[in-house]
Amino acid sequence: MAALPSPDVLDGVVLEPHRSALSGRTSLRIGLISDTHIPEARPELWPQVFTAFDGVDAILHGGDIHELFVLDQLAEIAPLWSARGNGEDGSAGRPIAPDDDRLRYSWLLDLAGVRVGLTHDLPMPELPPHYTVERWKQRRFGTTEIDVLVYGDSHVERIDVVGSTLCVNPGSPTYPHNLNTQLGTLGFLEVGPTSVHASIWQLTEDGATGLLAELTTPRRPTEVPT
Repeated sequence: MAALPSPDVLDGVVLEPHRSALSGRTSLRIGLISDTHIPEARPELWPQVFTAFDGVDAILHGGDIHELFVLDQLAEIAPLWSARGNGEDGSAGRPIAPDDDRLRYSWLLDLAGVRVGLTHDLPMPELPPHYTVERWKQRRFGTTEIDVLVYGDSHVERIDVVGSTLCVNPGSPTYPHNLNTQLGTLGFLEVGPTSVHASIWQLTEDGATGLLAELTTPRRPTEVPT
């Protein structure tokens, strides 16, 4: 097993929230996906993924995309941001993915006023005292002020609240739980005026029809300038 990276080395500069046209919205429905492994798993994503994401306001990909045409296809549905996974950096002899404006090791996004972090890996379950979500937030984003953290890497779907942060791993739509190619999972993040709702769904022949997990948390109070 490869050694875990130091939890205290900041990967980049302190991130300021990235604002877009979605920042000023009061509500959003966001599609969550990770670890697509295309074309290793199959030539293209399952058609059920595109059907499930039809109508979302944005899509977040947790990395290990591999061929970037996957991002092109998803971006035809909605604005998209993606984490850069180890699979994009040549792990297991894969080609190194080119630079792409949609692809970063870590994003800190302002989505309808909610601070959403996006990165490929997170120590879940935690291994205190060093490998914790709080230390990972500081390492990857330079701040712990994150409302929602979307990640992938493990291929295992889960939703947790750690401190004040809602952590969501949508799993893998193609290699769920690191099994052979089969219909896996994806997720949604629904941002409302007073709450944030995360859900994870099982893909079936009929679409994203099996609810596996869901959790709602209140939004942090809006800061009023003094």
